Amino acid sequence: MNDEQGKTKKQKADERKAARAAAEDAAASEDLERIYAHIVSRAPEHDVSPTLDRVARLLELLGDPQRTFRAIHLTGTNGKSSTARMAERLVREHGLRTGLFTSPHLSSVTERIQVDGEPLGAVRFVETWNDVYPYVQVVDAELEEAGQSRLNFFEVLTGLAFAAFADAPVDIAVLEVGMGGTWDTTNTADADVAVITPISVDHEKWLGSTPAEIAAIKAGIIKSDATAFSAVQRPEVDEVLAERAVEVGARLLREEVDLEVVARQVAVGGQMVTLRTPLATYTEIFVPLHGEHQAHNALLALAAAEQALGGRALDGGAVETAFADVSVPGRLELVRSSPTVLVDVAHNPHGAEALVAALDEAFTLRTVVGVVGLMADKDAEGLLAALEPGMSQVVLTRNSSDRSADPFAVAEIAREIFGDHRVHVTERLDEALQVATDLVESADTVGIGHGTGMVVTGSVVTVADARLLVGRG
Repeated sequence: MNDEQGKTKKQKADERKAARAAAEDAAASEDLERIYAHIVSRAPEHDVSPTLDRVARLLELLGDPQRTFRAIHLTGTNGKSSTARMAERLVREHGLRTGLFTSPHLSSVTERIQVDGEPLGAVRFVETWNDVYPYVQVVDAELEEAGQSRLNFFEVLTGLAFAAFADAPVDIAVLEVGMGGTWDTTNTADADVAVITPISVDHEKWLGSTPAEIAAIKAGIIKSDATAFSAVQRPEVDEVLAERAVEVGARLLREEVDLEVVARQVAVGGQMVTLRTPLATYTEIFVPLHGEHQAHNALLALAAAEQALGGRALDGGAVETAFADVSVPGRLELVRSSPTVLVDVAHNPHGAEALVAALDEAFTLRTVVGVVGLMADKDAEGLLAALEPGMSQVVLTRNSSDRSADPFAVAEIAREIFGDHRVHVTERLDEALQVATDLVESADTVGIGHGTGMVVTGSVVTVADARLLVGRG
């Protein structure tokens, strides 16, 4: 009996259904591209309006979809997406329907809005847009009449995500802020669980120039009577978060006080961790992500999931299953072998430090060439200084964004940190990858690609471009 004859009627029906869905998504892809072009034509997501009134008006016209689900809300400077993905997977493993809203995306805008662990298909994305767009037009007109700009990229996308979650419907949505907290569009949802990953200086133009100033804005996601979980923070940040919790009557639980990473050990493909939450200790859990920072992200995700699932300890087997299935593209992700090519979205000094530490711990590479393309508004000196201990040489380049920094200007900074002989520059990322490949191969004395490799980093856009070039986009 061949494989086709051995299939059940249900299996055959499922395959036909999947084939039809794939064909429909392919047919809708042109509409999706057109819609994305329209959304992108609006003010970009980093061009924020520090008010919730605009998006609140859109949501009001949509019937306030953000009130139809409970939420876990995440802010911080680094680690938000990883923590959000782990929290979502934990909640989903316990039988609840989930929504996940993260940013930015690597390959397609549909990655940002997920239901039950799957990005919205092109058909569903288009259908949701067709439902939402008439109300977007109404708000645009009202704003124009008031002398204001129309809804921006992230305001529109938030309305789209919340509408999709309400329509699914989802039980719990895991929401990552776009920027900040208090006036971030996602803060229109009243989450009863808040997560604050480590806070450092980033997006200074919009958030402030000190950790305390930035924390004051990010603390805005802590709502009345909510439970908030915070990573280890600087003392001044701890103080701001504690003041916010008292102000709104929330409960604040802190890492290394109320929860902790008890133990961790490097393992093949990730790490084994023991995590203590306020409710239980979970021993020898495999997390398929590299770096100490991911163990701390896992801890926050687990504590948040416990709280969202009724404030109870979770079944250890379910926790093991959920964590083992976690995937976070672009976070020290191996995208090619021979030569080894890793990509990581580190775009600030704190993220670069975590990258270098994880690289040293998880990979036996004696020679690492960095391919770096960053945005013009980022701290180039701080990022390069953090990368320097882990990179034998660096190739500076551009990414596809019009906000990409001039690599020749960045090279002037890099030469002060790395020295002239360790710095290379090229305008195009494909050329940079080839330069890095040549450098890696010249350092490979064995000739089998062992102990040498490259890391592409500096920006989410750079990583997305690189993944596309190596066939992972």
